[in-house]
Amino acid sequence: MAPAPTRPAGSRLGPVARTRIKPQEAALIFLTEIQGALVVDVHQRTVGHVRDLTVRVQEPYPIVTGLVLSRRRELIIPWSSVRTFAAREVALRTSADEVRKEPADPHDVWLSRDVLDKQVIDLDGRRVVRVNDLQLTESAAQMLLVGADIGIRGILRRLGLEGIVKGVLAALGKPLPMVLVPWDVVQPVREGGDDAVHLRISGKRIEKLHPADIADIVEELGSRERSAVFESLSEEIAADTLEEMELDDQVSVIEHMDVERASDILEELPPDEVADILAEVPEERAQEILRLMEKDEAEDVEALLKYRDDTAGGLMTTEFVAVPDHLTAAECIETLRRLEPEAESIYYVYVVDDEGRLQGVLSLRDLIVAQPATAIDDIMIRNVLSVGIDTSVQEIAAVLSKYNLLAVPVVNEEHVLTGIVTVDDALEGVLPESVRRRLPRIM
Repeated sequence: MAPAPTRPAGSRLGPVARTRIKPQEAALIFLTEIQGALVVDVHQRTVGHVRDLTVRVQEPYPIVTGLVLSRRRELIIPWSSVRTFAAREVALRTSADEVRKEPADPHDVWLSRDVLDKQVIDLDGRRVVRVNDLQLTESAAQMLLVGADIGIRGILRRLGLEGIVKGVLAALGKPLPMVLVPWDVVQPVREGGDDAVHLRISGKRIEKLHPADIADIVEELGSRERSAVFESLSEEIAADTLEEMELDDQVSVIEHMDVERASDILEELPPDEVADILAEVPEERAQEILRLMEKDEAEDVEALLKYRDDTAGGLMTTEFVAVPDHLTAAECIETLRRLEPEAESIYYVYVVDDEGRLQGVLSLRDLIVAQPATAIDDIMIRNVLSVGIDTSVQEIAAVLSKYNLLAVPVVNEEHVLTGIVTVDDALEGVLPESVRRRLPRIM
């Protein structure tokens, strides 16, 4: 059999395989070179032709388990019966009469049927790619699936044009690049169906990416593939990923997800984000999701759904930090420790009276340096800029910009603190969509 690929000492297969290089041809075995290969017994008698290969999925590289000679009967010749593979001929260890054929293991993957031409996630490149061919190599008497060819060369190889095009380019002094992705950084995308389900590899791989990178990946996928990726993520990572996506894509994910799973993920998001998503989801499904959410969180979302999108009520989040005006500095700090507020909600610490009316705002610096027994009523800023529930998004953006605020409190007619509008939410409301899409990347 062909020898295993070599690489410089100390290098990783990933970066080397990804680099556009001219690898040693003898060191590479591709699925399309084995497909159609003649299978002969120990006496050189024809047994059949290779239609496919089966592999057992394992980390980091799947192991080839058998040759498929007939798709219809789904009988395979175990790979242990193979003696050599060379010049598009597979030689067996036994005679044709002694060839042992077995039913295909239902847990195995058929490389041509299940993987070739399918989408996979390149975790190193943080992108979705299509498999044009598959790279195999021999190691310790086993054949391993070690990479995916995602370049034009894989397509040319399948069309039988690789040699011709390579020769033409060589005459012009140009190489024919090989673009390989090592299998240990590949996350197959489950597309549904019993055969494809075995392609799924542990979600721990993709969870190592930043949620923004996962969001970029799933936005390139169809609805079924998106669902497969989200099923592999923990609720927390799934929520963080959802928050990084555009609203239309968020809605698509939630619409194609099991309602119980959707409710669990949405509970991890701020109420204003959930309200934006459910406002675009069919009402019946939105109500079903709300019924499955925790009561307090569902009530916050339902309250926000009553307001128009372009007003403070529609933009605000109910996740803010407010403390009673009768606390001391030490008591206030202890309250903050107990509440463990999220970073987004602790731009400012608001002070309210017993009726929830906005009285002032605390500077975190003043709070920290104040003597423990100091009343927060003595150190708070009393003249607090606020907006009403019906204030337009343009007015809110103007206030935030003029006074250089990160958030502005929203009060009702009784001056009760109802929510806050953060600067990012206000910007999303006034900037054109084309600018909004670029803004996170610029920032």
